[in-house]
Amino acid sequence: MEKSKQIQIGLLGVIAVALLINLFGGFDSLFGGGDDAKKADARASLSTNAAVANPAADAPGKAVAPVVPAGPTTTMSFEETEFDFGTVDAGEKVTHIYKFKNTGDEPLIISNAKGSCGCTVPDWPKDPIAVGGSGEIKVVFDSKNKPGNQTKRVTVTANTDPPQSYLTIKGVVNKDPNAPAPQKPAAPAMPAN
Repeated sequence: MEKSKQIQIGLLGVIAVALLINLFGGFDSLFGGGDDAKKADARASLSTNAAVANPAADAPGKAVAPVVPAGPTTTMSFEETEFDFGTVDAGEKVTHIYKFKNTGDEPLIISNAKGSCGCTVPDWPKDPIAVGGSGEIKVVFDSKNKPGNQTKRVTVTANTDPPQSYLTIKGVVNKDPNAPAPQKPAAPAMPAN
């Protein structure tokens, strides 16, 4: 790692620690106290909505791990984690709703849901799900240019242990009859005698 990158990461760490100390009242005596309501709000947002820093996001060419919400963990259970849409024609969009429930003791915070490719797009609740509450993740699979057997995975990242849950959507896509036929490679030229 370059020395300048190490310095930048070190400075960011020092700033993060200073902010945390300030949030929890460590600098009150130096700066003459503070607004207790603002500090309580900051603490609440830190425990429910803050995310763990992800230094890999700045490193070019490295895989970026999804950001996991910080704070207490909870559990979630899905009614189903796999959906088979059967057979569709190329170009059709398949939509499925995965229903889940917060079965833990803390609010459930889903920080991300990502499909295994651009053809699979999830939509998830952005607000915390209360204890005992339920929610839905809508997944849309676009079968355009995807003939044959298809199995796509959605990775859901939340304040659960483990932090990732996986949803699967699968089925068969009939080839588009109007699609151009694949071209065969040209036959090698015969040597002249």
